[in-house]
Amino acid sequence: MVGVSDGPGPRRAAPPGQPVLSLALAALLEEVGAHSGAVYLLRPEEPVLEMAVMAGMPRAFAAPWQRVGLSAPIPVAEAARERRLVWVSGEEEMARRYPRISVVLPYPFALAAAPVATERAVYGAVFVTWPGAHPPQLSDRERDHLTAACERLALRLERAAREERPLGREPDVLAVPVSGVAGDLGTVEAARMVSRLPYGLMSLDLHGRIGFANPAASELLGRPAGELLGTLPWVSVPWLNDPMYEDRYRAALMSQQVTSFVALRPPGEWLSFRLYPSTTGLSVRISRARAVADMARGAAQAGPGPSRLVTISQVLGLAGALTEAVGVQDVVQLVWDEVAPAVGSQALVLLRAQGGRLHVLGHRGYPDAHVVRRFDGLPLSERTPGTQALNSGVPAFFDSREQLERLYPDRHETPDGFAAWAYLPLIASGRPVGTCVLAYAEPHAFPTDERAVLTSLGGLIAQALERALLYDAKHRLAHGLQQALLPHSLTPPPGIEAAARYLPATHGMEIGGDFYDLVPSHPLAAAVIGDVQGHNVTAAGLMGQIRTGVRAYTTVGQAPHEVMSSTNRLLIDLGTDLFASCLYLRLDPARGRAVMARAGHPPPLLRRPDGRVRVLDLAGGPLLGIEAEAVYPTTEVSLAPGAVLVLYTDGLVESPGVDIEDALAGLGTLLADVGDQPLESLADEVLRHSAAARQRRDDVAVLLLRARDDA
Repeated sequence: MVGVSDGPGPRRAAPPGQPVLSLALAALLEEVGAHSGAVYLLRPEEPVLEMAVMAGMPRAFAAPWQRVGLSAPIPVAEAARERRLVWVSGEEEMARRYPRISVVLPYPFALAAAPVATERAVYGAVFVTWPGAHPPQLSDRERDHLTAACERLALRLERAAREERPLGREPDVLAVPVSGVAGDLGTVEAARMVSRLPYGLMSLDLHGRIGFANPAASELLGRPAGELLGTLPWVSVPWLNDPMYEDRYRAALMSQQVTSFVALRPPGEWLSFRLYPSTTGLSVRISRARAVADMARGAAQAGPGPSRLVTISQVLGLAGALTEAVGVQDVVQLVWDEVAPAVGSQALVLLRAQGGRLHVLGHRGYPDAHVVRRFDGLPLSERTPGTQALNSGVPAFFDSREQLERLYPDRHETPDGFAAWAYLPLIASGRPVGTCVLAYAEPHAFPTDERAVLTSLGGLIAQALERALLYDAKHRLAHGLQQALLPHSLTPPPGIEAAARYLPATHGMEIGGDFYDLVPSHPLAAAVIGDVQGHNVTAAGLMGQIRTGVRAYTTVGQAPHEVMSSTNRLLIDLGTDLFASCLYLRLDPARGRAVMARAGHPPPLLRRPDGRVRVLDLAGGPLLGIEAEAVYPTTEVSLAPGAVLVLYTDGLVESPGVDIEDALAGLGTLLADVGDQPLESLADEVLRHSAAARQRRDDVAVLLLRARDDA
């Protein structure tokens, strides 16, 4: 069981001069040869891990995870929660298992997380990282050192808690910024040597701040050295203000591998930057790019399209967009609108795995839809790039048609006109959901960092698709249940024309309790409309029972006020906590009248044959289900031939920021203007006119009745 030490009192920081956690972390990094890491402490009052100290990297790199819930799907939380060591061998495994981390840090590095725990309690967790060149397995020596260090730290935390001096946050362990080349190299002559070099040299600390720049660097960057020192290059040099350049700095630090990029210094000079990382910072070599013409041509080709590498800000934006997707088609459109342009793809197919086969959920960018249909119904046992990626859980990248056809010879029989592909398995909650296929019009190289980003995006798309599939399934179930409970057709009595509409709410995945019905009883027919409180299966089920009860009480000949009273008692006898509004009327077209009873329902509108419209001020009683002895008085209304009654639920007239009286006035104006058109057309006009119906924050039911002279 995960717990915290039973030492009383709030956690306090260690006494000054005794950075216990910092020293323990620094020693651990040296023992296992890691280049960065952090210690997290578990809060005593809540299941939350807080970063107490970080070493080897700026804390900003781990900003999203400085405080994480114990149930969070990230390695340190998993290590503390399950009391075990968690090993992530590299960027592709990170992208597959922990997409939240990979979307922010899509770089080659290995990570281990271990619990800081005794037999009695868990005090926190530690993570450490190695460069991307680390072997795919954690060595026994590294595992033993890491486990032993965490056990020693847990004992110190236990002892500190017992002595009522629990440890807290400490200063991070970072290298001292470089202050000058003479101090680094030790002699003035060394400084003179560096200043004479024909290429630029800069030193960056772990935060990316410039600690030294030789004269050549100052000249190439076009800024005096005094204006560069202590600044971030992508801040102090305007033409380096691109997220890609900051991303290269992050990549160098996280992977501890040499990285490089080229940048255009206006108006037309290309400069090459090469970053050499260490655990204390970066050395940057700046020179003029040799193949300026080649660079210019490459820039001309790449200019209109997106950057090859999706930046951190783009990925976070894509993640935010995908969380807003509701249905499956929303996901397809968002991937097309947001993801495809960001990664330079010209077409996509989204596939779902169901019943041992792949099914096409949607596609974009394919001139010939028949090409996409080959995916539909494809058995998962068949050897294709899409099924292989899904079955293995490993994405597949094909730089060219030749590479794809070499591995899948049958592929040349179904050309799609594209020249490169990325097949991303969509794995959510540990199970395969489908495959996302991104196609490129030209041969496209997929460097390591781009593969990691695409793999991470696959994880985000999978989660969005899983939610959307669940939403669509629930929506279909809800719609089917709702339709089953509503009348399939209306059979009006002689002398009455009827039309009805029902719109489910689009906000949320549940169903509502709005209902309507037309009961062709003898000698007089009846109509009813109502709204059960709530938007769930209980409300829908209760709606069905009320509708059935109204039909039964009408059939046995009860008067309108008796039908309403009997339905009220039925609702109370059912023992539910839900209430319902209801409007019931007995129609007598032969005598040109209708008798109505109302239980807390919005008043109907009556359009007279001369076009005048009024809101009927009906007597009524409380909502159904509140008071067993409630009385529901009736009101008789004239219903001359040509008159139209408009019955509705509150979803038609209630919307935020709109006064209900204004909404009713607008509805009355509409009826006066177009109320003489055919009833089916009028029903459509009523919905089209309603702002509340367009927003669909609530279910909407409308029942229109028109008296005719053939009664």
